[in-house]
Amino acid sequence: MDLHLATPIVYRPNVAAILLNDRGQIFVAERLNIRGAWQFPQGGIDEGEDAETALFRELEEEIGVKREQLEVLEKREGYRYAFSKNRLKYGIYGGQEQAYFRCRFLGQDSDVNLAATHQEFSQWRWIEPREFQMSWVPRFKRGVYRAVFMDFFGITLEMPRD
Repeated sequence: MDLHLATPIVYRPNVAAILLNDRGQIFVAERLNIRGAWQFPQGGIDEGEDAETALFRELEEEIGVKREQLEVLEKREGYRYAFSKNRLKYGIYGGQEQAYFRCRFLGQDSDVNLAATHQEFSQWRWIEPREFQMSWVPRFKRGVYRAVFMDFFGITLEMPRD
């Protein structure tokens, strides 16, 4: 009997932030290299970091928002996606396992700086959660985004027909 055992996917630990302003709107940003791709700030957890430390570091690096401008309201873990086309990140990771943090943004819009360190986003905006479009998200991440919107907002996002 010929058993082919697939190599298990190694998931990179990752954090993502749902920032809420005082009107209950969420922060989304458009990827610099992919026009029309809007997402939440996210990034990997470095060696020796816990998820909350990674969250604050990533938000400062990606959008210039500092820890004192944030209040963590909720954390949910275990969201996973595999990269498309069997791509590997850093030669070993076939996907990401994410912890999502819902945070109140205590700063001003002028505190957001997309060029804080290495720019990943071209623009950003506040939207109502129900305005988020699944067509903005690559196919391989859509299941996670759908679960996140249901878990955090009780909203079922419609999948595009592409």
